Amino acid sequence: MLIGEYQHSIDPKGRVIIPAKFREDLGECFYVTKGLDGCLFVLSPLEWRRLQEKVMAMPISKARGLQRFFFSGAAEVETDKQGRILVPQHLREHAGLTKDVTVIGASSRAEIWDSARWAAFNEDLTEEAIAEAMDELGL
Repeated sequence: MLIGEYQHSIDPKGRVIIPAKFREDLGECFYVTKGLDGCLFVLSPLEWRRLQEKVMAMPISKARGLQRFFFSGAAEVETDKQGRILVPQHLREHAGLTKDVTVIGASSRAEIWDSARWAAFNEDLTEEAIAEAMDELGL
C-alpha cells in the first residue's frame, strides 16, 4: 500500500524523485499517466494491467474516452540510480509541474502533484464531504 506525502523538486530536465518506500512497491519500471484533478497517476505494472483489463472489459461506447485519457499519453518509466524518473513534457504540462512537487500515496497508486495545486485541492476538501463519503462506505 502506498501511503504518505513527500515534498520534492522537479529538476530542469523534468526528473523527479520517487520516494524509496514507493519504489519498493512500484518496482524499477512502472507507469505514469494523466490523473484526475490535475495530477499524474503512478501505477505499478500490476495496477497498470488491472486498469487495462477493467477499461477493456467495458463496452467501447463507454470505454473510448477512458482509453484515450489514460493510455494515449502514458509513459513507461524507470528510476535512475538516484531514484528519479523522467516525466515527459506533455505529462508535466498536464499536471502543471514546474518546480515544487508533492508525491503522495493513494493506496494502490502514487500521485504526483504540483505542490500549490495539492495545497489548493486540500483547502477545498471539506470535513462535510469526507463525512458524506465515509457514510457511503458505512464507516
